Amino acid sequence: MTTANNKQPGFFSQLLFNIIIPVIILTRFSGEQHLGPTLGVVIALAFPVGFGLWEMRRTGKFSFVSGLGIVSVLLTGGISLLELDPKYIAIKEAAIPGLLGIAIIVSQYTKYPLLKTLLFNRDVLDVDKIEQTMAQRGTTEQLPRVQIIASNILAGSFFLSSLLNYILAKMIVVSQPGTEAYNDELGRMTALSYPVIMVPSMILFFITMFYLFSQLKKLTGLKVEEMLNDPKNKS
Repeated sequence: MTTANNKQPGFFSQLLFNIIIPVIILTRFSGEQHLGPTLGVVIALAFPVGFGLWEMRRTGKFSFVSGLGIVSVLLTGGISLLELDPKYIAIKEAAIPGLLGIAIIVSQYTKYPLLKTLLFNRDVLDVDKIEQTMAQRGTTEQLPRVQIIASNILAGSFFLSSLLNYILAKMIVVSQPGTEAYNDELGRMTALSYPVIMVPSMILFFITMFYLFSQLKKLTGLKVEEMLNDPKNKS
């Protein structure tokens, strides 16, 4: 029951509440004849915020990435409702992934590296088996170097996202907040963010995973399926 309750929402659910519904509201129902520009932004942004909070409550965990997403949405709402210069949207769009990339690099030199939170964690890998196997083979001291390189590649994906976010926002969001045109531009930017930003970033993310798993195979001699965490073995 615990495993079922903590199961992560599907990709379609995330796409629906974070992208599709907000885009439809911003581009189709934010005119004066429907919700209006201000209410349109509020309702559109309520969906990703509500979905993120529901996800946290459902899983019983605070997801750092989900929390960052909620902060990003709230900042967008604040900029829109305060009718600040649209340049702040571009700055915000670049700042969120950029700060996350910096945090990944800086965290390497702390007790809580973000790589372990995002990839090298017990939800994904059987960390105990990996560490025990490396200890037996005498390869434990090589792991920190692998983690640093993987962290740098992962941080690179967020820096790329930061750059692409900024360029996309500057090109599309040019109207003053509080107008129907601004909402339409915000919706188009959100819709384009997946193909323009997510695809290149995900390629780098998968390169990070490939590098991490290939190096762990060398250090442990284990196959990938042997390194993955299997909840059935922990029941």
